Amino acid sequence: MSDTHVPVLIVGAGLAGGSTAMFLGLHGVRSLVVERHPSTSNHPKARGQSWHTMEALAYAGVADRMSAAGYDISLGMPIVIAQTVTGPPIHEILGEAWPDLSHITPAVMAMASQERAEPILMERAIELGAEYRFGTRLESFRQDDDGVTAQLRDLATGEVSTVTADYLVAADGWRGEIREWLGIGTHGRGDIGNAVAVIFDADLESVVKGREFALFYLQNQELSDTFGTGAFVSTDTPGRWAVMFAYDPAVKDFADYTDLDVIDKVRIAIGIPDLDVRLVDRSATGMAHRIADRFRAGRVFLTGDAAHTMPPHGGQGGNTAVMDGFYLAWKLAYVLRGFAGPRLLDSHDAERRPYGELIAGQQYSNMIFRSAPQLADGTEDEMVDPFAALLGYRYPDGAVVPEPDEDGARLEDPAKPTGRPGSHAPHVWLGEGRSTIHLFGHEFVLLTSSDEWASVADEVARRLGVPLRAVVLDSVEWREKYGVGPDGASLVRPDRFIAWRSVGAGTAEDLENALKTVLDR
Repeated sequence: MSDTHVPVLIVGAGLAGGSTAMFLGLHGVRSLVVERHPSTSNHPKARGQSWHTMEALAYAGVADRMSAAGYDISLGMPIVIAQTVTGPPIHEILGEAWPDLSHITPAVMAMASQERAEPILMERAIELGAEYRFGTRLESFRQDDDGVTAQLRDLATGEVSTVTADYLVAADGWRGEIREWLGIGTHGRGDIGNAVAVIFDADLESVVKGREFALFYLQNQELSDTFGTGAFVSTDTPGRWAVMFAYDPAVKDFADYTDLDVIDKVRIAIGIPDLDVRLVDRSATGMAHRIADRFRAGRVFLTGDAAHTMPPHGGQGGNTAVMDGFYLAWKLAYVLRGFAGPRLLDSHDAERRPYGELIAGQQYSNMIFRSAPQLADGTEDEMVDPFAALLGYRYPDGAVVPEPDEDGARLEDPAKPTGRPGSHAPHVWLGEGRSTIHLFGHEFVLLTSSDEWASVADEVARRLGVPLRAVVLDSVEWREKYGVGPDGASLVRPDRFIAWRSVGAGTAEDLENALKTVLDR
């Protein structure tokens, strides 16, 4: 195979890699995605796209596809803590319906599993110019001031080819090698435990009636002799289910579990000793709480599980992976297209590492509450409002222009937005189902009620050659939520985070200097 050059080489076709490729394409940058497996994932894990993720997916035009790929969320999805699926609940976390968040976001949550979400990201990425190569392994790479040179092996033919790229995105998962090759350490609680993931067919219609889409966390010492934990969840195939149970390889290794052993564990999880079970697949997996010490090393960027590995309790591991790609892609594209200087890319670590630490800590605390209360020792993170973590998270530093009274706070109530630089742009309904959130995603947007600022934006866009669009909104509500006056303006990044604002009147120089600061110009 002839040597190839691409602007961005992405290793890993999972949620992080697919998202990065898709959003790079949205910003006009080609990428090559290589994946050692023969296809996207075929496991029904990482189900659910949260509201902030659906906002981002709408920009790429795949929100409707993602919604259609999951089940009808109006049916609800109770999260139940119990000893067995058929036993009485110990605790139920969610009721029969999802909360109405239309006051803080126009998005509606979706419930597609990873096995359906990854192909959607891939198909859209290819539509936007990405190339995928499955059955392809990264053998080695080196980087210098000019770019990255990678050796790729076709696992079917053994042929090795050379690919050069301006940047490399490591989306190769929690067991990937790129982070280790770079010498990047990790911090956190490390490995938590090992588990067997089982997919099976069984007639459970009468068992789960009314809760066809429920998630059960199982606290049962008979199911697991380590933490006494397991889980049960539906898949996208009728009559097919998934069970996970923890195991200790020092007591019994994964390879020593026979089909009958696994079937017995499934029956224990369900609570029916003679259940007719047909095994479809089983695999060894694990849980860990681990965050990379750096998310960037030169021209290489860590995303997804390669950057932050967390227990699955809380459903934000997959969402955080998708959003890593969303937030990184526009920055890579702006540097590659000459809109920004290279130091813009430093903000990937400054912005995403603290967030990864927050979400990983929250999921670890969730795991203790839902599955492993015996691990509580007082050092786990205090739980925060989940909607603040998703829609009220702030970047007090990074690619923003902080205000003089910046207090460094990373969370705020999304129902009471401040409009400060570094915060998620507030949602304000504009009429006919349109929101301020729908204005973003493709370029910088200057929101204002002043025609003068609109003229200034046009002038600065021409002067700097940066994609910048002014939107004039004539309402008091948007100004109150964004914290500006009738003569003010709010500059919003393509990823709908506020970069800078002028509470009152300002000049072209003010806006130009703000953009130069954010974009390293």
